[in-house]
Amino acid sequence: MVQIKIFDTTLRDGEQSPGVNLNQLEKLEIAKQLDRLGVDIMEAGFPASSQGDFEAVKKIAQTIKNSSVTALARATKSDIDIAWEALKDAKEPRLHVFIATSPIHMEHKLKKTPEEVIDIAVEMVSYAKQKFTHVEWSAEDASRSDLKFLATIIEKVIDAGATVINLPDTVGYTTPKEYGEMFRYMKENVPNIDKASLSCHCHDDLGMAVANSLAAIENGATQIEGTINGIGERAGNAALEEIAVALNIRNDFYPYTTNLVLKEIKRSSDLISKFTGMAVPGNKAVVGRNAFAHESGIHQDGVLKNASTYEIITPELVGVHSNNLVLGKHSGRHAFKDKINQLGYTLTEEKLIEAFKAFKKLTDRKKEVTDDDLFSILTDIQTDVSNVKRYVLEAFQVQYGSLNLPTATVALTTPDGERVETACTGQGSVEALYNTIEALVKEEIHLTDFHLNSIGKGRDALAEVHVSMTVNNKAVSGRGSAQDVLEAATRAFLNAINRVFLNTVTTKQEANI
Repeated sequence: MVQIKIFDTTLRDGEQSPGVNLNQLEKLEIAKQLDRLGVDIMEAGFPASSQGDFEAVKKIAQTIKNSSVTALARATKSDIDIAWEALKDAKEPRLHVFIATSPIHMEHKLKKTPEEVIDIAVEMVSYAKQKFTHVEWSAEDASRSDLKFLATIIEKVIDAGATVINLPDTVGYTTPKEYGEMFRYMKENVPNIDKASLSCHCHDDLGMAVANSLAAIENGATQIEGTINGIGERAGNAALEEIAVALNIRNDFYPYTTNLVLKEIKRSSDLISKFTGMAVPGNKAVVGRNAFAHESGIHQDGVLKNASTYEIITPELVGVHSNNLVLGKHSGRHAFKDKINQLGYTLTEEKLIEAFKAFKKLTDRKKEVTDDDLFSILTDIQTDVSNVKRYVLEAFQVQYGSLNLPTATVALTTPDGERVETACTGQGSVEALYNTIEALVKEEIHLTDFHLNSIGKGRDALAEVHVSMTVNNKAVSGRGSAQDVLEAATRAFLNAINRVFLNTVTTKQEANI
């Protein structure tokens, strides 16, 4: 069985999804979960893009002990230097440097000749090799590049010290047959190809990212790049959980293995969905809520007789448990602490006390507390920034009726410690609340998106709201959860506003490879 390395770019390419803006604490929590998932290489970000991303990459590099942490850099010395400063404390620092190689990119974006591109690539790989033991070089838009030119530049960058060659389908243009043939061509036409590993990085614009990735490994790639839930630029990246499970279930056809801990897939998916605000579609393969649901009578009958009649993947394989109702009103702190350890969280004593109080408060309102409920509490506690100056919600009230104009009254404490209160109207309850908050704060706000989801099932399920907005012309996102929909909406709105007080939220440049 050939070992396939998993290169996770959720924290870099995944964060470039429209509307996603993670702060340092959230990126660190995702990194810890990816480490538990068992990814071989974790692309923590693009340090040269912003000070916030630099600090996040640096913190992740200092924290993660199992996965190899890498970061992206353009083919410039300044990007490489900044990446080294961010990664030098990592257990096994590595660099991911890229330059475009397709005619359309070289002519219109880089405005360079093919010869100039080769010179830049060789010079930057040589420079990076002075700092990093492992250097991955990516040919941006490889799938639309001339194969002979690609073979030439690959040979030269390997001679310069590249240890991994990545051939991305940057715009999701290619097909499995074409993509596989490109890898086979390089294996057959690059004389020193045995001195480097081949990696694939596919986008899903035509819905073929997973299929293209599998075609690549069938033709010599030993590293797959992608994201959890398939998030990323435009239509997203190859979904790593789908590839890993496909290799596991169809090991009769694919003689490849990975180091992923498959039972951590669902938890990884849920965490990333919560932090990014990108809900997982119900029909999503492997992690969607309908992935193991059977409505057809014939299917139900077959599953009851033998699950393998219609289930090729067991829910337990990816960490889905049918019954997770464990804790309740009478559960003590010891049981609570044991449960959160099972969920993969490590809290300080202060955070543990705070989480237990939130849990007890929830049990006063909710009879059955699920893993999903605890997950929501713990992620909010773990990424809380209460020590930062911010607006604090003191109280709110909404008057609403089918014959009355909705009116909201809100009381806040400002970052300066002043208590303020006012009331405003709106066409609906949420708009009235948001109009009132906007009247109280000093920031300029423009709401661009609003999403409401439920955590769990039943009339007592928690509501979770995600918002995207600009605050003082800075794009931010926020989330809030509560049993009351209006309280969740209020907390999400304030959460987004408060992100302007975090140094980790800064405008980012995006790199599309």
